[in-house]
Amino acid sequence: MYCTLKEARALLAAKPKYPLGFFPTPLHRLDRLSKELGVELYMKRDDFTGRNLFGGNKIRKLEYLIGEALSQRAEYVFTYGATESNHAMQTAVACRKAGLKPILYLTAVVPVDEADVRSNLLLDQVLGAEVHIVRMLDGETEDEADERALQLAAVRRAELEQEGHRCYDIPMGGANRVGSAGFAEGYLELTEQLEALGLRADYVYHATGTAGTMAGLAAGRKLIGSSAQIVSVNVSPKDDSYLTKAANLANEVLAWIGAPKELKVDAAKDVERESNFYQPGYEKPSRESTEAIKYLARTEGLFIDPVYSGKAFAGLLAHIRSGRIAPGSTVVFWHTGGATALFAEKEIVGELTGELIYDR
Repeated sequence: MYCTLKEARALLAAKPKYPLGFFPTPLHRLDRLSKELGVELYMKRDDFTGRNLFGGNKIRKLEYLIGEALSQRAEYVFTYGATESNHAMQTAVACRKAGLKPILYLTAVVPVDEADVRSNLLLDQVLGAEVHIVRMLDGETEDEADERALQLAAVRRAELEQEGHRCYDIPMGGANRVGSAGFAEGYLELTEQLEALGLRADYVYHATGTAGTMAGLAAGRKLIGSSAQIVSVNVSPKDDSYLTKAANLANEVLAWIGAPKELKVDAAKDVERESNFYQPGYEKPSRESTEAIKYLARTEGLFIDPVYSGKAFAGLLAHIRSGRIAPGSTVVFWHTGGATALFAEKEIVGELTGELIYDR
């Protein structure tokens, strides 16, 4: 019933794809942390996807999304996110590489200081993307502001299409069946790397926001019948329907690539989220994530970000220390990139700095 790695690769190879990244991304053991924590801890380095210094997990999705945009002869690409969105910045990068014109509608969850533009928003401007900032109205929720961004973008897209331009729309986080297929492929890549090392993962941990990465990993796991437990750590508040959303999207991926019809992702069995580490909210640092960022930097010399991977790594550490992850387990932490957030606004970065020593 399950596919071999070769068969699974063949299904994905039949879909339009535009090369953007440097794959496979590295997988390596965190030696000092493994010794300190009593597990075999490996890191999957999707911060090294390329094509420039600021890679990340969205590049996997964008290879398929941009491939489809080009197959539809699009000229403009629309997408959405917060002002410091990794996805939006990486979409702009992908568009420039492919000769497409990026248009970004970004919700100002954290207000923008136009005199001090930072991080991904700065890179968006360097890339020459058409950037629309959607300020949050008094009493408006983030979801409501995001919906208003979609409505504003629809008006702009209609204008361009009336002028005869072809437009392609990418949802927030690249979370649709086309984009998430990139992470089904990513799961195959990880499995191949583990097999080459003579290993089998007991757990795979990663940060999840829009559920696109989560769904793609679940689809890849189901496709080849892997036994690893994937734990998706929420970085923003989600209700119980989130698991159903992720499972449905995973099944859309499987159907889109032509997987055997009997392979289905079950929301009750095949997807798992950890929702205790997103507080105090999206793009808002926590004490646990701040400590996790410092701990990884000071033991392995590696950087993760305060919005996504910092919170996911905090969840992983808590699960190891509580015994939820048994000693000796083989654990993979999927670094999804986003370290540019370390250079974002103070409200996003949090309390990462320490006391300086001034010598005379």
